[in-house]
Amino acid sequence: MSPTSPSSSPSLFASRDFRLLLAGQTTSQLGAQVSGVAVPLLAVVTLGASPFEVGLIGAASTLAFALIGLPAGAWIDRVRRRPVLIASDVVRALLLASIPLAALFGVLSVGQLLLVSLLTGFARVFFDVGYRSYLPSVIGRDRVLAGNSSLEFVRASGQVAGPALGGVLVTLTGAASVLLVQAGTFAASALCLVGIRSREETPVASSRRGMRHDIGEGLRFVLRSRALRATAIASALSNFSFAIASAVNMVFLSRTLGLPAALIGAVIAVGSVTVMIGAAFTTRLARAVGSARIVWLSLAVTAPLSLLGAFARPGWWTLLIVGGIAAGELGQIVYAITSVSLRQQVCPDRMLGRVNATMQVVVMGLFPVGAVIGGLLGDAIGARWTLVVAGGLLLVCPVLLRVALRGVREVAELPEAVERAA
Repeated sequence: MSPTSPSSSPSLFASRDFRLLLAGQTTSQLGAQVSGVAVPLLAVVTLGASPFEVGLIGAASTLAFALIGLPAGAWIDRVRRRPVLIASDVVRALLLASIPLAALFGVLSVGQLLLVSLLTGFARVFFDVGYRSYLPSVIGRDRVLAGNSSLEFVRASGQVAGPALGGVLVTLTGAASVLLVQAGTFAASALCLVGIRSREETPVASSRRGMRHDIGEGLRFVLRSRALRATAIASALSNFSFAIASAVNMVFLSRTLGLPAALIGAVIAVGSVTVMIGAAFTTRLARAVGSARIVWLSLAVTAPLSLLGAFARPGWWTLLIVGGIAAGELGQIVYAITSVSLRQQVCPDRMLGRVNATMQVVVMGLFPVGAVIGGLLGDAIGARWTLVVAGGLLLVCPVLLRVALRGVREVAELPEAVERAA
């Protein structure tokens, strides 16, 4: 690494570029959580949308990952990433701003909400894949763990404060007007990205054999790497487990445990707070036990505890679900940060976009399947035993990761990292 690389600074927060990156993500993540409340309320309360229409709006926002995730990763590897990120933010700002404008002229419809959700989902794919590929060029590969921890802390903070703020703003100004807040946060994020001075290396032109070849190269890199293959399977299985549990969580909390809405909100908030704590301490945990070892150890310790939540009962035994959610969220955030950081450290820069896209498609692809299966299981065996099934699947993840990373303490010791550094 050259003496002028981003990682030569003694502290991440001493880096102006990292502060700008963090500021942009702080505003956009808060705005995303605010609009997460405003869009459904706008559809239901203002436009009288049916449950099916609300479901379509939600599905439209994630459909793009399945449709263009892999081609987006291949294309991002051919260009500089910062302009892609800026364009994604600007497009999302303009799309969201069209909603209050249409409401002002009385022409807003469910169809427009559906279209905006679909198009912003496409822009999000390019941003999410490009962002994970851009981060190492701003702070250096050796500090991606600390960088990801800081950024995930910001994301978790938005999850705690955003929904409450969104509810207040909807009450004060109306759901359509609140989307101007979200548009403004994307515009602020774009301005922060414009201000970053770190120079990206221009991708080296090569004898490319077309998009299909580039996508295949990224897929083969993941499949041939024992560490990446294991994290892809574990992440997909973990997300699948989460989707199954999500289908019955509300039923379990409200009907089985008899919790009122206020207490259900408090239980969910505990999980978001735990995510903040986990993000804040991930770097220290990795230093204590090893940056590779923590990837599987985070789930090995917390997955059995999260399973306890399925055995909660009315009364004081309700604390089991609180502890289970807290443990599960803690393990997942530590795992997410460390597994993404591992990927960024072992993957060559020229393929980082494709590898990130491959992982995103694998992880996101099983979510709708898990949600459907969770609903079917809930009807067939009840909410409690559906949560047991989900928790049992989660227990498999640390076993897979432990086998793949056995004998390795630090990411730098992995064969892929040694080969890349050579």
